Amino acid sequence: MDSTFVVSLMREALVMAFMASAPVLLVSLLVGVVIGFIQAITQVHEMTLVFVPRILLVGLVIALLGHWQLSMIVSFANRLFVNIPHLIR
Repeated sequence: MDSTFVVSLMREALVMAFMASAPVLLVSLLVGVVIGFIQAITQVHEMTLVFVPRILLVGLVIALLGHWQLSMIVSFANRLFVNIPHLIR
């Protein structure tokens, strides 16, 4: 096992983690910004006004994209298990 393989493996793991988490994080960020803007305009600062839409939309994104996220993670884990014999030399 050489250092280039380890670096490429870590890079692939980081890219995969970013790709799997990006849709959920982006939706949560956008909902927070929109609700914050609405709260600033109306001066209504209620905590449930931020929490409920965010949790509903994040749940919807996970329901819609969960299969894609899971398949990406499983394929990465499968590639790791396939490469185990090549790691021990």
